[in-house]
Amino acid sequence: MSQSDILAFGAHPDDTELGVGGQLHKAAKRGFKVVMADLTRGEMGTRGTPEERAAEAQQSAALLGVGLRINARLPDAGLANTPEQRDAIIRIIREHRPRIILAPMTPDRHPDHEAAHELIRAANFYSGLAKVDTGQAPYRAPAVYFYYAYYSGDALPSFVVDISGHFDQKLSALRAYRSQFHNPNRSEPETFVSTEEFWEDIATRALFWGARIGVRYGEPLYHIGPVGLDLPLGLEGL
Repeated sequence: MSQSDILAFGAHPDDTELGVGGQLHKAAKRGFKVVMADLTRGEMGTRGTPEERAAEAQQSAALLGVGLRINARLPDAGLANTPEQRDAIIRIIREHRPRIILAPMTPDRHPDHEAAHELIRAANFYSGLAKVDTGQAPYRAPAVYFYYAYYSGDALPSFVVDISGHFDQKLSALRAYRSQFHNPNRSEPETFVSTEEFWEDIATRALFWGARIGVRYGEPLYHIGPVGLDLPLGLEGL
C-alpha cells in the first residue's frame, strides 16, 4: 500500500484527459503522486482496438507526467454498481490510498459515465468498512470530486481549476488517442468524439470555464455538498 495524492478514474481511456487532463499535468509537475485508473479498455468503441487504446493511454499518461496508469478491465458498455465491480474498485482505492479521487459526473449522455459515477461513489464508501474483506486494510478517500468528460452539465461547478499553463499538455495527451479523435488518416466510421467540431470544442469549453474565473483556461469540478475550507479563498496563502 502506498499513499497517492490523486486517483483519477475514467470509465474509458481518454475520459480523464478530457475532463481533468490539465489538472493532472499541473499536479504531476508540482510533484504530487498521480495515479490514473481506467475502468474499461474501451473495447466496445467504434474506432480502434483495445490494444490500440491501451498503447495510446500509456503514451497519454506519459505526456501528462503521470507515472502509473492501470486498467480495472471491467466490461465496456456493462458498467454497473454491483458487488463484484465495486470490489474491483475498492481494491484499487485501498492499494493507492488517495488523498482525493476524481471521477465522472452525472448526468451524462454516455451510460457508462453515469454508471461509473455511482460505482466509484459507492466503492469509496464501502472501501472504508472493515468488514468488506479484500485482504487489504480499509481506507476511504476523504475527498471525491467529479468531472464531465464532454458534457457541461446544467449546474454550476463547485469550483474551477486554472489550467492556463497546462492546456497545451492536455491537448498533446489527447492527440495520443489517434484512433479516437479527429484524424483524417483513419477510415473507420465517424463518431461523436471523432469530428473536427468535437476537437475544437475542447478548447471552447476550457476557454469558457477559464473566463468564468478570470484566467485563460479552466477545468470545472463538482462536489456533493459544500466544500470545507480552512480560510476563505484569497487568504490561504497569507
